[in-house]
Amino acid sequence: MRRRVVDVLVPVALDRAYSYRVPEPLDLHPGDVVTVPLGAREATAVVWAENPKPNPRLDNRLKDVGEKLDVPPLRPELRRFVDWVSNYTLSSRGMVLRMCLRMGEHLAAERERVGVRLAGPPPARMTPARGRVLELFADRMVRAKAEAAREAGVSASVIDGLIDDGALETLVLPPEPVAQKPDPDFNAPDFSPAQRAAAADLKATLAKGGYAVTLLDGVTGSGKTEVYFEAVADTIRSGRQSLILMPEIALTAGFLDRFAARFGQRPAEWHSELSPRRRARTWRAVANKEASVVIGARSALFLPYADLGLIVVDEEHDPAYKQEDGVRYHARDMAVLRGHIARIPVVLSSATPSVETEVNARRGRYARLALPERFGGARLPSIEPIDLRIAPPPPRHFISPVLAGAMKVSLERGEQSLLFLNRRGYAPLTLCRSCGFRFACPNCDAWLVDHRFRRQLVCHHCGYAMPHPANCPQCNAVNSFVPIGPGVERLEEEVRELFPGARMLVLSSDLVVSVERLREELADVAAGRFDIIIGTQLVAKGHHFPMLNLVGIIDADLGLANGDPRAAERTFQLLHQVVGRAGREAGAGYGYLQTHQPEHPVIRALIAQDRDAFYDAEIAQREQMHYPPFGRLASLVVSGPDKHETEAYARALARAAPKVDLGTGAAKTDTLMGDDVRVLGPAEAPLALVRGRHRLRLLVKSPRAFGLSAYLRDWLAAGPKPKGSIKLEIDVDPQSFL
Repeated sequence: MRRRVVDVLVPVALDRAYSYRVPEPLDLHPGDVVTVPLGAREATAVVWAENPKPNPRLDNRLKDVGEKLDVPPLRPELRRFVDWVSNYTLSSRGMVLRMCLRMGEHLAAERERVGVRLAGPPPARMTPARGRVLELFADRMVRAKAEAAREAGVSASVIDGLIDDGALETLVLPPEPVAQKPDPDFNAPDFSPAQRAAAADLKATLAKGGYAVTLLDGVTGSGKTEVYFEAVADTIRSGRQSLILMPEIALTAGFLDRFAARFGQRPAEWHSELSPRRRARTWRAVANKEASVVIGARSALFLPYADLGLIVVDEEHDPAYKQEDGVRYHARDMAVLRGHIARIPVVLSSATPSVETEVNARRGRYARLALPERFGGARLPSIEPIDLRIAPPPPRHFISPVLAGAMKVSLERGEQSLLFLNRRGYAPLTLCRSCGFRFACPNCDAWLVDHRFRRQLVCHHCGYAMPHPANCPQCNAVNSFVPIGPGVERLEEEVRELFPGARMLVLSSDLVVSVERLREELADVAAGRFDIIIGTQLVAKGHHFPMLNLVGIIDADLGLANGDPRAAERTFQLLHQVVGRAGREAGAGYGYLQTHQPEHPVIRALIAQDRDAFYDAEIAQREQMHYPPFGRLASLVVSGPDKHETEAYARALARAAPKVDLGTGAAKTDTLMGDDVRVLGPAEAPLALVRGRHRLRLLVKSPRAFGLSAYLRDWLAAGPKPKGSIKLEIDVDPQSFL
């Protein structure tokens, strides 16, 4: 009798499943997590399907499944999600599965927790240390050994000695929960009428059941979080799980505090800062339905939820939701997809929705719930431009006298000020005043950024760093280097000159020592322990600073000066979010935009606080140019160490692009390319050299309804394969154009 054969998907860079025999008496079903021999090693894998007709000639060559791991199987919904993401992004199914089994090597049974309690009479030999331990255990409570030693102020050997003498005994403790179950009725919120209506609509959507997407569209400070918390509360009451996606989960200590204030407990967390053991325990808790609410970064979307009932995407417009390496996916779009597969509601929350989401809401694909006013009667900050052509900063300075005067008034009132500049380091460029030499990265097509705190010149693309040289390497001039342009470190230097007594804090990702330290600093800002905060986009991530009433944008034009088709949208969203930090509680908020082009449509829309006018203009332009969401894009980046070989392969790849039959939409090679599908390039990427690799880009534009992923798959199957060190990276729906 021939043994059963199953097809197993392994979490490696392979697209196909492999066949393995099922040894007796192992009972396997699709979704079971198993171990299988893979080459010379053993790998964690997932049974993907039964193989009803295995090739009999290969039977003796097939290897046996090793063992079935004692973890819940991956549900059919998650397996369909893996297949769909792989097909859409052109990533191998194995690499998508890897995100579902992120900590596969830690999925074995969890280690037992051992506790200690009082057992017998005191030992014959007593010491002061032993006395403190026995006094501690007089309450008959069970404690972990390390906890008991810490509370009694003794070493672990004292506890061990009392166990050996029979005074204490050990016992196995139940596993410590990853997160306690939140109480949906712990602290009912006091809603404004608009919040109450929005919450009621969300709860009605949940009660109706099935797939639905709702845009929770509210101004900064309107209380969107508290509204979707009510949907989370109803999901908890129904016994199902909720997922809340955040763009920067490691930075949102304030959000976790708000969740605990509403539900009495913190949710389970999922992000890159968790230890391997903690990640494994969280994975199990999600799969066993022990974690009812998960707050996570984009990868939390691939966890094996036992009964997912709601997905919330907070700050859905944020670019951080796009994974830019490995499996290139957009977490917001994949959250909508997972909601569709699972037939559950999805909530997208933002004060500045992405153009794609705004168009879907305008066309009725998504429901819209609006919160047009701030909670508690707080007013939106007024926004004023500072025309740098009329009121420029002093020479070699970057803060206009107008902004400096407003900051002085804010300090006198005891209020906080925030200066925003989206440039890390001290200066973006350093040159020699004698010969004009500029420090460039030897590996990338980029200038080295001066970081005074680190005393280094650093490349922000490959990480190359060098110390500040004493002499110019070209003309040997001494002390001839001058910084060009400001970074946040240089801005801090200027602020200290202007306000020497002020308490200042610089918030920038390159200065983050640890997530814990950053959370402490953000808590200090919220508590008013700093007068002036200087920050990059780190400060725009939804933080709540009650005493902050003034925001100054040092260079409002910075994000507009590039060829990214989303430049206007991202600049509007970023500056709107930053200014929205002001005036959220006491006092009036003010925003100042330092700009050389106050007539630019983005700047005008921000000043007038006319969001609809910006979206109207941006949507009309996108539609005219057939850019997303009215068309589709895919980026193919070819890179290699040799420029000529890289160019030759990129040109050969372009020549192999399938022609499209406009009548059927099928990819063909015997007709002329129509205007509906265009392949642009190859051309040098804006960053033409990164980490010593030359980069060329091809861009594919197609209609919205065109099967772009299938077209790319046909192209790659028929086209030349990259050889040697040549690398081809494909990004469907790209967000970055560097």
